Amino acid sequence: MSHHAGLLSVGVLLLPLAFAGFARDRAISPTPAAADIDANTFSIVAYDPERKEWGVAVASKYLAVGNVVPWAKANVGAVATQARVNVAHGPGGLDLLAKGMSAEEALKTLVDADKQIQVRQLGLVDAKGKVASFTGKDCTAYAGHKTGENFACQGNILAGQAVIDDMAKAFEESTGPLAWRMMAALEAADKAGGDKRGKQSAAILVVRDKAGPNGVGDRYIDLRVDDHKEPIPELARILSLRIKRPIAAPDK
Repeated sequence: MSHHAGLLSVGVLLLPLAFAGFARDRAISPTPAAADIDANTFSIVAYDPERKEWGVAVASKYLAVGNVVPWAKANVGAVATQARVNVAHGPGGLDLLAKGMSAEEALKTLVDADKQIQVRQLGLVDAKGKVASFTGKDCTAYAGHKTGENFACQGNILAGQAVIDDMAKAFEESTGPLAWRMMAALEAADKAGGDKRGKQSAAILVVRDKAGPNGVGDRYIDLRVDDHKEPIPELARILSLRIKRPIAAPDK
């Protein structure tokens, strides 16, 4: 038998074993391949009516979550797409909002068109600040969402409901620029336990008309921490280089 034929025989023998191991790993642990599919996370989409800003903030035990979950366009709205993520819902949701659909209408359209929607989560805020959120019944527990005036919080594989509740409370009680209000929501979620698998990445996106570099484009804030032991504090540190953090009011 030739040298190349011998290598081929070994490869044929090992290939089934490799696939068997891959399948087993996917079933019992969050392997990199599985993580590429499941952007399990917690996020907030929000609108600032005074500054006319739309934004998304997100954190997860997922490499570079900012490349997947947050989508936003000035004077249109913002979308967070996550869980067994369908990234097409980001630009697709914005397209629907740009056509004049409300957040609820756009969400219904996305839900009705997706046969696997029950393993996904979505959060939307429209041009007027109306919000909508969806948690599929087959998302990994704890999974849920909460909406309020100009914001929607959603998350899955969380430590518990307190993560969502504390996110919402922090956003409602905070003041200052939208980026820092959303940052406060992430910090509160982190303190409440966040993603129960751990921490890895975080991102924040804020858009405003003509707020891009030199007045071109709408990307006012687009910051990401792709891989870090403490991604949320690191994101806050980077954000403070861009916008000064508001001084918290003293407790009464």
